Amino acid sequence: MPEAKRVICVGHAALDRIYRIEAFPAQPTKVRALEYMEAGGGMAANAAVAIARLGGKAELWSRIGDDSAGSTIRAGLKAEHVDVRYVQSFEGARSSTSAIIVDDKGERLIVGQRDAGMPSDTSWLPLERVKVADVVLGDLRWLEGVRTVFAHARKDGVPTVLDADLGAREALSGLLKHTDYAIFSAPALREFAAGSSDVERLDHILTFGVKHAGVTLGSEGYTWRERGSGGQIPAFSVSVTDTTGAGDAFHGTFALMLAEGVAVGQRARM
Repeated sequence: MPEAKRVICVGHAALDRIYRIEAFPAQPTKVRALEYMEAGGGMAANAAVAIARLGGKAELWSRIGDDSAGSTIRAGLKAEHVDVRYVQSFEGARSSTSAIIVDDKGERLIVGQRDAGMPSDTSWLPLERVKVADVVLGDLRWLEGVRTVFAHARKDGVPTVLDADLGAREALSGLLKHTDYAIFSAPALREFAAGSSDVERLDHILTFGVKHAGVTLGSEGYTWRERGSGGQIPAFSVSVTDTTGAGDAFHGTFALMLAEGVAVGQRARM
């Protein structure tokens, strides 16, 4: 049996506090929650969980506070068999938390909190481990960390996958130069890239030197471009209950399928 592929995920870990309601009100008022739950969140952390559930070796490099939310985040990731040795707890820092309101159509409102004072230093990262990874995945929530790790991955010949969501628009141009596979959310692509269509915008992303540029389109599936080729992968027809973390899971699955050598069409379809 072949050894499981290893993916290092660099970036955000959070604690999600999820409230399910019947419908969003037309104006501010009091609404009774039909259900409440706490779950792990954060782009890189969610991707790591998806990788682990699919049988890959997921290693998360992230920052949390030494608070109760941080303890819950770490425990949840360990329960999902994610390697958390390099999830660093910082004294006096506050872990990221989100309040997520989900209606019965699966639409959601996310109110997130991140500690602006969280240390951004990368000197503690075990960069010697990059060369033993099959793929490195990063998000935009810890720019210093992702820049450092992606630069080492490029030097070591390890493919990189960037989860390019809204935020850090000014930093994207530089980061894309160290990225092999850039996968955008639709709002992030349309905010960052010039063009009258998503295909034109993805072609613009290719000019930064990436091998693959893609955009997740929810119910419309996934559109991608590489030099001289491209395609559209339709979405599965499903009953939507909650879209929270769907894009993160897609990125994690894509990264693992890339590590396993799956062709691009199947990689996006998995």
